[in-house]
Amino acid sequence: MSTIRHLSRKDAIEVGALNWTAAVEDIQATIRLLRGGEAGMVAESVMPLGTDPRNKAYGLPAFVGGAYDAAGLKWTVHRAEPIGDLPSISSTTVINRLSDGAPVGSVESALLTRMRTAAVSAAAIKALKPEGIRTVALLGAGAHAQTHLDMLLTLFPGLEAIHLWNRTRANLDTLIEQAGNGSTRILPHVDWHEALADVDVVICCTSAPQPFLDKSAVRPGRLIMQIGFHEVMFETIAATDLITVDLWGDFAEKSAKSLFQMYRAGEFSPEQVAADLPALLLDGWKPPADASLYFSSFGLNVFDIAFAARVLTRANDLNIGTLLPSI
Repeated sequence: MSTIRHLSRKDAIEVGALNWTAAVEDIQATIRLLRGGEAGMVAESVMPLGTDPRNKAYGLPAFVGGAYDAAGLKWTVHRAEPIGDLPSISSTTVINRLSDGAPVGSVESALLTRMRTAAVSAAAIKALKPEGIRTVALLGAGAHAQTHLDMLLTLFPGLEAIHLWNRTRANLDTLIEQAGNGSTRILPHVDWHEALADVDVVICCTSAPQPFLDKSAVRPGRLIMQIGFHEVMFETIAATDLITVDLWGDFAEKSAKSLFQMYRAGEFSPEQVAADLPALLLDGWKPPADASLYFSSFGLNVFDIAFAARVLTRANDLNIGTLLPSI
């Protein structure tokens, strides 16, 4: 009897889903495979779930060759707010072997998505701010903000301070508790302008349905990273010296990310993109030190497939997870 392996979130953590070194290595390896034509993805399938534009279901297929040997689909459902004891995002990734199509398994993948998103942010920060960073403003208090906080504390241990802001101040308590008692100061703020007063990097991880980050956020040498839904005003992007992205693709025609909405409104051209992730990680593209920077993180599903393939391989080696009949 043929079987497949399913990994719960607990299983995925047990086999290394929270390993930041492995996560960044996955980003680097997958970008190389993507450049060489050994990885790829097609346009996502988007299904609205009601009238709130944040309520959607997504089907995101991709393949990753090399040691990953994986073709897969991430199925994810987003809700504007959690309902009952359910999270606002639920997600499962299904993997087959790329080489022969054999079913491999499935992974609860909302955590993997947050890990790959923050790992991309880490790689982009190191490439765009090679001189190093002292201070960061982290906007938002949800799951992506929590994961980014962990990433910053783990991969940038020399940070002097992380400034926190969220629309609901009480929700910052979880982030502050998570930060522990390390050498990096964790400073909450009531007003986002105060949080941005003296920072090198601004990381936007909110679910704001309307943009709020205006052009006052743009400063020489500052990097603004958009991770969330639609937080950044068009005027802010337009005021920035250099626009960078993880990748530009067909998703620009559908995505609700601020930069792609700006593109569809006729206020931005793809030719204005200064560099994408392959240019940053493979070609060594560097911006001038005093340039104001914007990085739009769409979130590439090719990374989800690589992450899921890695943890499934490890789970198989350690016999972790639940085996289910397949054929």
